[in-house]
Amino acid sequence: MFIINFLKRYIFATKLGLLEPLQAIYQHRYLLILLIKRDIATRTTGTILGHFWLIFQPALQILGFWFLLDMVLKIKLPNGVAFIDYFLLGMLPWLFISEILSRSLNILPEFGGLYKKSVFPIEILPILPIILAAVLYILVMIPTVGILENINKIPIAIISILLIAIWLIPFAYLLSIIGLFLKDIGQFFPFMITITLYLTPILYMPTQMPEAMQWALIINPIADIMALIHAGIQGLPWDWGNVLRPLILWILLIGPAWILFKRAQPHIREVV
Repeated sequence: MFIINFLKRYIFATKLGLLEPLQAIYQHRYLLILLIKRDIATRTTGTILGHFWLIFQPALQILGFWFLLDMVLKIKLPNGVAFIDYFLLGMLPWLFISEILSRSLNILPEFGGLYKKSVFPIEILPILPIILAAVLYILVMIPTVGILENINKIPIAIISILLIAIWLIPFAYLLSIIGLFLKDIGQFFPFMITITLYLTPILYMPTQMPEAMQWALIINPIADIMALIHAGIQGLPWDWGNVLRPLILWILLIGPAWILFKRAQPHIREVV
């Protein structure tokens, strides 16, 4: 009986986690647009290139990695896979993911001035970096995929970014609360991001991971996401585990992440 009641509550929480963030986005869509414009202006005001810096920043990071790995170290991949194609098609989604996760930790303190002493729909704030980053990285992915692969692959690239954005929603809500109440995590998080990058097949192919370390790819859902992106755009191998592991993790987290955020919401103003 206890298990049945627990499952009912869990399913109900999952339903809320699926529907209520979408309802919040729709209900406050005009406010979200204003916040996105404000965020872009804050990040680019006073610069000569203005809004273009939002696209140039990931491009410069990729250029630095490319120079080191392809021009200096001359890394080669097995089976004749072009390193620069494989690297760029994995690195761009990775930068998209890492930007959202890193910013989610500080999103509530960052916008504290908006809601600390006034009525404000706090639940839309964790969504803000996801929407902004999704738009920017779609704009970067379109020419990248068109040049490296084929224009027919562009829809797959766009869908990939959108699906990743949806997948990141529970992580954004969880990290926003964790970053607010456990500030030490913010000091440790960059190290976690770096380690995750090294354990994700972006700089190498999954088959190049030593046999003794293959378990790291299995427990790393981002490795599954990268495998699916390379499969969809480059036709590289994939399996159903690459689909099921991230999907199951998302289903397990979406409900608890939303409930945790809503329960912590009355205390957010007190902490900021």
